[in-house]
Amino acid sequence: MGFLDFLQRNVPFLTVGMLLTFASSFGQTYFISVFAGEIRSEFGLSHGAWGTIYAAGTMVSAAVMIWSGALTDVFRVRTLSVVVLLGLALACIGMAVLPIVWLLPVIIFALRLCGQGMSSHIATVAMARWFVAARGRALSIASLGFAIGEACLPIIFVALLTVLPWRSLWLVAALILLLILPIVVKLLSQERTPQSVAEDQISTGMDGVHWSRSNVLRHWLFWLMVPAVLGPSAFGTAFFFQQVHLAEVKGWSHLELVALFPLYTATGVLAMLVSGWAIDRWGTGVLMPISQVPVGIAFLVLASADTLFVAAGSIMLMALTFGANATLPGAFWAEFYGTRHLGAIKALATAVMVLGSAIGPGLTGVLIDYGYSFPDQMIWIGIWFLMISMIVALAISRAHRSLSPSS
Repeated sequence: MGFLDFLQRNVPFLTVGMLLTFASSFGQTYFISVFAGEIRSEFGLSHGAWGTIYAAGTMVSAAVMIWSGALTDVFRVRTLSVVVLLGLALACIGMAVLPIVWLLPVIIFALRLCGQGMSSHIATVAMARWFVAARGRALSIASLGFAIGEACLPIIFVALLTVLPWRSLWLVAALILLLILPIVVKLLSQERTPQSVAEDQISTGMDGVHWSRSNVLRHWLFWLMVPAVLGPSAFGTAFFFQQVHLAEVKGWSHLELVALFPLYTATGVLAMLVSGWAIDRWGTGVLMPISQVPVGIAFLVLASADTLFVAAGSIMLMALTFGANATLPGAFWAEFYGTRHLGAIKALATAVMVLGSAIGPGLTGVLIDYGYSFPDQMIWIGIWFLMISMIVALAISRAHRSLSPSS
């Protein structure tokens, strides 16, 4: 099937994926961190205190994801997406009217669970389950919602902060979500099922088995992949979370730094589309080991960067990894463990990812309070990514022998 024919036949389902990944933006760190200065100022929080609150809400959402993520094996996308989008809209309203600081972790929990967690999880599981032969292409197209959110929302809302109160902007976010909701429901009026066409049969994983979540937890490959899942989430999140601090340390304005994000997005989109094509051609076993090398180099370079030009190059390198990361893990779990229990299995990986997004801001915030600026930390972060790449290469090289040609 040609690419244009693939798009034409699957527009409703791919659009739903894009809308859900875009909706996740309002629970992603790159959006929430736009308001970091206003939140810390209003409630008198230090970098460490704000990071700790953010980490606490995010870690609880990671724990809940282990249960809630498995619901994608039980309920249709149409049903779950309504609940999740309504929950995310209510969380945005909660942030707009937040009266006291002790409720802040609760709001962060709701934003992270419904946004970063469930919205992106539902979209990824749906694409991986609905498509087999074109799984990479489906994931890459659906993931364009991430890219659109990353490119547009930070710079738009930073600009709006100059003319509107920060709380009012959270009401705008809630309104956008409520506009997305009926579109998703309409597009899924006849929801696709995995058995709907011959191309989309449930597929097995290693050893020709439909792996259950309990079996995955007892398998060595999952645990060796945990650092590879946790790293991009932890330190990619930390980069966006500490964007205000990074700009201050480097002597750039916040708007100058945010203005580089469209470059990040453009590169990330290219990485997503190319990785989707590459997954369908070579599989995830070839791509996963090398996917984190660019971001490792990016952090090492950005640590000493003193110009926005060098920062732009580093951010584009990051985007190569994070763009590919939008498609690779979802396809990896389906390829190596099968799709029958994909929701429950992917929920574990999503919980690890969400946990990483809690660790990154919390850890880097505390280190900043102790006098270690984020650029100081970047050297060690870069080394982490390069080490993980070697571990993943060895692990997948061994596991790949268990895959049957039809997996």
